[in-house]
Amino acid sequence: MKIADLLRREEGKTLEFKRDVSSPKNLLKTLVAFANTAGGQVIIGVDDKSRLSVGVENPLDEEERLCSLITDSIRPRLVPNIEMTTVNGKTLLVVEVFLSGSRPHWLQAEGPEHGAFVRLGSTNRLADRELLAELKRSVENIAFDELPMPELSVADLDLAVLKELFHDHRILGERELLTLRLLTNEQGRRVPTKGAVLLVGKERERHFPDAWVQCGRFIGRDKADIFDHIELYDPLPQAVESILLFLKKHAMRTADFSAIRRKDCWSIPLGILREVVINALVHADYSQKGGPIRVAFFDDRIEVENPGILLPGLTLDDIRQGLSKIRNHVIARVFRELNLIEQWGSGIPRMFREAEELGLSELQIAEIGMRMRVTVPLPESIATQKPTEQATEQATEQVRRILNCLKSGPLSVREAMDALSLHHRPTFLYNYLHPVLDTGLVERTQPESPRSPKQKYRLTARGEKVLFEGDPAEAG
Repeated sequence: MKIADLLRREEGKTLEFKRDVSSPKNLLKTLVAFANTAGGQVIIGVDDKSRLSVGVENPLDEEERLCSLITDSIRPRLVPNIEMTTVNGKTLLVVEVFLSGSRPHWLQAEGPEHGAFVRLGSTNRLADRELLAELKRSVENIAFDELPMPELSVADLDLAVLKELFHDHRILGERELLTLRLLTNEQGRRVPTKGAVLLVGKERERHFPDAWVQCGRFIGRDKADIFDHIELYDPLPQAVESILLFLKKHAMRTADFSAIRRKDCWSIPLGILREVVINALVHADYSQKGGPIRVAFFDDRIEVENPGILLPGLTLDDIRQGLSKIRNHVIARVFRELNLIEQWGSGIPRMFREAEELGLSELQIAEIGMRMRVTVPLPESIATQKPTEQATEQATEQVRRILNCLKSGPLSVREAMDALSLHHRPTFLYNYLHPVLDTGLVERTQPESPRSPKQKYRLTARGEKVLFEGDPAEAG
């Protein structure tokens, strides 16, 4: 790109302006961050506020000083490209760094734990231990979810859930599990990979306590007033439908009878949201600690956040154009086998096209801290609608059915689903079990261990009263 074009751009992930090199440490941090993230250019001799070219005095001496600073201060060794250029009679230095195959780089004086940085927007962020490990894996093309868990065995996977997921797609024997990298060979044993445990581990929450989804419906355009929320611990492929069920619960539905068959029309762009949700589940950095995937439904937009920034070598412009890298090879392969993903890299451009066709404002994709956020704008008409519970009559019938199911005694999730002739676990949890738990009609037999494999559910005194005396619609 020509220097005149660069000077018209804002500072960002791959561009920074410096008036001079009076604070060399900040410049070195930026070069380290560029080398670790997606490459970039630092233009020296430009006021970073006014964007006016002030020039560099003694550019040859300054270039030599820069080369010495970089050689002495950055490890592993980094060799940038430094060029001189003239703008309006002023000499500028352009320091260009490419994505490094020797990453992570760090400041020698600080060491790798305190001196490695990555680029987030126009800022440099210290890389923590998990991010350092990901930088190393990215060089070797090793995905976090392909790593073995040698302390576990096949018995730690919920093969019943796996069978339910794949029953219409393929038969899964040990060979197929190895092909999908759900199992791997480790010192003469077949052990699960991290991806397998994330997908169908019996005790996923113990091994990955942040691998869950938090959904909320907020009144207004900020998080001051929450109307409804839910926590989802479903197997990742099943979480897609559970999240969409939550969103549909708080959307408006109309019917289109212009076609031969009735067609439901929703007030939110479900096709776009499905893609966004799948991207968040597949591309989340599950090695990070401290925050789940979050879905926030506001009056004017829906935000979907997942832990993890863009992989090294990618920029926001890249992914808008359909360029992609896969963070979780195992999870992505399973989603592809289940037809949840169609063609690599096609989802995001398709989302932008669909938003334009629907007349929505442009989708926003941003790195916020160490997380990715996709914001889906909603039609203006949504902002004037108050959140309401959908399908009251249907919900009442579902409450009545599960209360009847439990009147003979406590049941597990599987036993209750069998009694109700239900096969889709998220539908049962979201439409049947969660409503009666939230309203106090049903309780856990082991409340101190909500996700115990021995957990069952029973009627409360209130639930028995509603079942035998009252209308379940009055329970809320």
